[in-house]
Amino acid sequence: MDESQREPENPHDRYRRSGRVLGLDVGTRRIGIAVSDPLGITAQGLETLQRKTKREDFDRLRLVIREYDVQEIVVGLPLRMSGAEGTQAGKMQEFAEELRKRFKLPVHLWDERLTSAEANRLLRETDLSIEKRGKAIDRMAAVLILQGWMEGNRTSDLGSSSEI
Repeated sequence: MDESQREPENPHDRYRRSGRVLGLDVGTRRIGIAVSDPLGITAQGLETLQRKTKREDFDRLRLVIREYDVQEIVVGLPLRMSGAEGTQAGKMQEFAEELRKRFKLPVHLWDERLTSAEANRLLRETDLSIEKRGKAIDRMAAVLILQGWMEGNRTSDLGSSSEI
């Protein structure tokens, strides 16, 4: 069958074909991790990775990528409130590039402004102790980053995009 005979692609089908998406909230001490469901509709938090060495961090991410058959990665991009990039944004761009090289997967940067504040707000509304909230904040931020990216992609398929 040649290209002219193929059905037009439904933009939402790529989520079903592409497998799961990994969302990362990368900090200096921890990496919050979330993964999409197979259809790319919802994000669920996984255990937060306590950072050790670069090699160990990437080895542990490799295990998650294999276990969940991850096909794309989304990394939170810490922009200033003005939208300008600072030192941390540059570090995340380098981290994203290293992910691309190591795992040969598409890596997207997504504006993460206010995700930690939103995660804090959501977790304050729960019955979790302060200690448990502290441990859950990075995971919740990763969920919000991934969910935002997935929703933004659904919106962009309809005509607008917020991807960085």
